[in-house]
Amino acid sequence: MSRVSRKVLTGIAGVVLVTASAASFADRGQWLHYGGNDRSNTRYSELKQIKTSNVHKLKVAWMHSLGSLETQESTPLVVGDTMYVTTSTGPRYVFALDAKTGKTKWAHQPEMPNDYFATVCCGLDNRGVAYSNGKIFFGRLDAKLVALDANTGKKLWTTTVENYRNGHAITSPPLIVNNLVVTGIAGGEYGIRGFIAAYDQETGEEVWKTYTIPGPGEPGNETWKGDSWKTGAGSTWGVGSYDPKLNMIYWSTSNAGPWGGHTRSIDSSEFGDLTNKWTASQLAFDADTGAIKWGYQFTPNDVWDYDGINEAVLYDLKIGGRTVPALMHADRNGFFYVLNRATGELISADPFVTVNWATHIDLKTGRPVEAANNEKRPQLGKWARNVCPNLIGGKNWSPMAYNPDTGLVYLPAFNMCMDIANKEEEYTPGRFYLASEFNLDMSGASGDHLAEFMAWDPVKKEKAWVINEDLPFVSGAMTTAGGLVFYGNQHGMLKAVNAKTGKVLWEFDVGTGIIQSPMTYTVDGKQYLAVVAGRSKGPPSFFGKIGQRVVDASPEGGILVVFEL
Repeated sequence: MSRVSRKVLTGIAGVVLVTASAASFADRGQWLHYGGNDRSNTRYSELKQIKTSNVHKLKVAWMHSLGSLETQESTPLVVGDTMYVTTSTGPRYVFALDAKTGKTKWAHQPEMPNDYFATVCCGLDNRGVAYSNGKIFFGRLDAKLVALDANTGKKLWTTTVENYRNGHAITSPPLIVNNLVVTGIAGGEYGIRGFIAAYDQETGEEVWKTYTIPGPGEPGNETWKGDSWKTGAGSTWGVGSYDPKLNMIYWSTSNAGPWGGHTRSIDSSEFGDLTNKWTASQLAFDADTGAIKWGYQFTPNDVWDYDGINEAVLYDLKIGGRTVPALMHADRNGFFYVLNRATGELISADPFVTVNWATHIDLKTGRPVEAANNEKRPQLGKWARNVCPNLIGGKNWSPMAYNPDTGLVYLPAFNMCMDIANKEEEYTPGRFYLASEFNLDMSGASGDHLAEFMAWDPVKKEKAWVINEDLPFVSGAMTTAGGLVFYGNQHGMLKAVNAKTGKVLWEFDVGTGIIQSPMTYTVDGKQYLAVVAGRSKGPPSFFGKIGQRVVDASPEGGILVVFEL
């Protein structure tokens, strides 16, 4: 893929980072990265002071008002005795808090442009910060990347990643790799061209930038009609993972843009072996250069908004008598994938929710086998009816967790369907560019419940247990060596579940909806549980009655709640 710039990396060998691979036992009581104590995104903690036998004794230790409404999606980090957490709307604040007492150490309030919210889909979200070498890094909705002094909150540098007025934004925390801070970009509904970019931690200067959509002369550009690659989306608004042994960065990409496939398909039939690389895909990048090492496409020629940005969870699995360096991904298209993260080889792909747009994934070709006569594929002026899952997905962005003690993945899943059709639409920079119309007011085959929180066995390729939830947007998961998994729902209930059996052992009403994963840490030898909560101020209009039900489930809020035994 093309690079906008490339600068020589210096001093990599001399950089010392606090990472899980080199962490002391004491470091295990921290939460150093978005997905836990390493960059594998397992959301597994080795802490076990809070366990199945005493979790019912949890009580509130302290609370902190986040100072903003809208959906709260941040996962706090804990480094030493300090917790770092962001809020929604910009973010409005970045807080450093005493992790034991909740006392504010410092607060940073970014100066945002007055119109930053005008080109953001689909909520004024921020999912947290990254930490390295005494610095806090975070992205903003105006597509800027910022570094702060972790001790004082003093701003060290600000870098403009892209032009927010064209629809670019940063919603998720960056990834720390060696002396780099790597960020993705949002904006797939605005006709952007996706990329990830790496910046020097000390200076904020761009080191490399790799586009997810191939330009002219690059492999895969032939899968795009004319100049449609320029607005092809493939954004990277989720979080990245990193394998230090392979020195590979893993990032998933969004839907193709616009959703209407007639604008970008290379033949008149709109069907056939179409791809639109590398949208709705898993990509592996060389961490030093940004070069794409391999790619696997979950939904070729995506016309359903099966945005593939969900996290890649890295863990070695025993499959068929051999140890596989696995990458696990639960996609919005309804299939749970296991890939070899060294090579990109597809190992398995199985439905974890009701799926009817495809009958199965062909393990030889890696491609989905679509429903007969393409009846679930929308066309220009022709509706595809009762397509499952709908564009909210079998799983949305809220992260799953993997527990090596049980061998199970814990994930929020949704059972909803939709009607969808393509339509004509002209591209205008900075405006929604969908070329699609749809109806989401449809329940799935599950009947009275629209969501599930489930345990999935990635080796047996089946559900181990399921908890039914009435509303979608069940939160992400966190699991521990104490035999527990934690999650929340849109009614504001935080739940502790037996990780083996699925039995709910404890629950607490935090007063507003929960969509992000809880996390856990220790200070002075004592384990704490923390969760950020705050439901959406109002759903996009296209969510219809289902969206209104989510809003009606709990009051607005913006709060961080910390628990102790």
